[in-house]
Amino acid sequence: MGKLTAEAVVDRLVPQTPRMSPDGRWVVFVRAPVGRAGEYPDSGLWVGAADGSAPPRELAAATAEDQEPRWSADSGWVYFLSDRADRGTAQLHRVRRDGGDPEQLTDWRSGIGDYVLLPDSGAVVLVAPEEKAAPADPRVRVVRPGAAEAPTWDTAARPDRLWLLDPSTRAVRALGDFGSRHVAEAAARPDGHTLAVLTWSVADREPGLYEPGLHLVDPATGARQELGAPALEAESLTWWRDEAGWRLAYLGLTPPGLISGRAIFDADGQRNLTAGMSVCPIELARAGDGRLLALFAEGLDTTIRRLDPAAGTFTELDRVPGSLQDLSASGGGIAVVGSSATEPDAVHCGPPGGPRTRLGEPQLRGIRWGTQERLSYRAEDGLELDGLLVLPPGRTRADGPFPLVTLVHGGPYDRFADRFQLGWFRHGQWLAAAGFAVFLPNPRGGLGHGHAFAASVAGDVGGAEFTDLLTGIDLLVEAGVADEDRLGIGGGSHGGFMAAWAVTQTDRFKAAVVNAGVIDWPLLAATGECGRYDRALGGRENSPIAHAGRIATPVLIVHGEDDTNVPLSQAELLHDALGDRPHEFVVYPREGHSLRERGHQLDYLHRARAWFSDLLA
Repeated sequence: MGKLTAEAVVDRLVPQTPRMSPDGRWVVFVRAPVGRAGEYPDSGLWVGAADGSAPPRELAAATAEDQEPRWSADSGWVYFLSDRADRGTAQLHRVRRDGGDPEQLTDWRSGIGDYVLLPDSGAVVLVAPEEKAAPADPRVRVVRPGAAEAPTWDTAARPDRLWLLDPSTRAVRALGDFGSRHVAEAAARPDGHTLAVLTWSVADREPGLYEPGLHLVDPATGARQELGAPALEAESLTWWRDEAGWRLAYLGLTPPGLISGRAIFDADGQRNLTAGMSVCPIELARAGDGRLLALFAEGLDTTIRRLDPAAGTFTELDRVPGSLQDLSASGGGIAVVGSSATEPDAVHCGPPGGPRTRLGEPQLRGIRWGTQERLSYRAEDGLELDGLLVLPPGRTRADGPFPLVTLVHGGPYDRFADRFQLGWFRHGQWLAAAGFAVFLPNPRGGLGHGHAFAASVAGDVGGAEFTDLLTGIDLLVEAGVADEDRLGIGGGSHGGFMAAWAVTQTDRFKAAVVNAGVIDWPLLAATGECGRYDRALGGRENSPIAHAGRIATPVLIVHGEDDTNVPLSQAELLHDALGDRPHEFVVYPREGHSLRERGHQLDYLHRARAWFSDLLA
């Protein structure tokens, strides 16, 4: 058996966005490495038979970032965005399914952000800023409550507009008029006669004032109909059909709180179609027969469900231990990226209820992996919780106690599904290969247990959420799996907050890694991208900076220099507060909230594992 290397982690090719052809015979998808080796990302298109009868082959290979593939109505062409002509600037292209040279359809100076194919006319709706648009200089924001004039609220990003492209002539004209609003998403009704359009009041998320709007647009005339304000964080506009005709669904936050679980809404009246469910919708798709399909996070598993309009319920079609994502459907089948405890991400195709066929051969053969266990336990207050345990390769519980590293997921609305734990940040197998047992908990506030579970951390991050972690650790210590004297903790984003918070509350942990972590909630609300949401999660007393004087654990602090979600100032606060207490502070240039460059991912993997190895040996 081979040895797991950091290069194997960041260089593996991960499939994304599989799309089934309208005739149900083909699937096109994107493959991209985990880490970016050069200045620009590289990714390629692959096409294969949906039944697995022929292995996938690369389509229109080039040194480029090819993304967002979609099929023509006759299944003969694949449309896609690519920066092959000018790296960093995406244009719309198309290529025949059978191969050949791709055809560039746009030459938009600022690049194309998204597009929608209109099935009947063959026209294409483009989502892009005006070609001559430039960021405001200076940027001015005027707040005068009650004033008659419209507020001035300039943003760094330029608002996207709708444009209609005729592929035969390359002629482009403006479509609709949304004023200063930013077009965030569009979806064509399958008959091509109506566009659903989601807009924001401003063009970027900072500082959390992106009030959404939902509209219908006639592609022929640009006439607009208002559907009112959708739920906050609205996304994934999806047309579906019942006996009465076409309807529009989308994902959004369950009202009324800002900290809540996702729900599926019917745009007609903004009705919550998943009210009362103890599971969490994560994706939508329209089946070949027009009915609404959805992926749901259910504990450690993922289910495929179909809406029964008459009963108003989602019927389970299949349950998969692990994760499913990037769902598409056509004919009687679906395509989806799936991963289990023993298999990395792969494209799977077949009926919604299964069985489905994996396309292509599995990656990373010949490496001995750690055993992954499913955990189920109760919190101090009786709440049912779950998580995962990854043991070192070739070892069992009987070989314990092991040094234990607890990795906390971000969000907090996220989860560890029972999927393959191999990545630059979800690196359970990477740590297990070095002899650690790795605990991956799903505390309250996360994804997979319904709205009430998710909303329970509002204003109380680090409260019962933290005791949920300790309860799981205590059980592993009592079971002889974890060594009480060799406990470490780490995480990124909200997980980074939890790691920093943990070492302000206890000295049980002998090592901590804080990656892009929140250190001061009020400061983050004023300077980050999601102000009102961050303000609803925590305040001064929930902030590690308020208790930093208690920290005795050595802390590795890592942060991207250009992070706008959790700005670098958060890490600088912790670094300054620790003073001469043992810690390391690492800043990655050119990186945002997530590390993208291959070299930085390699550095993080080696640095984090060495930090735990040195302090938990």
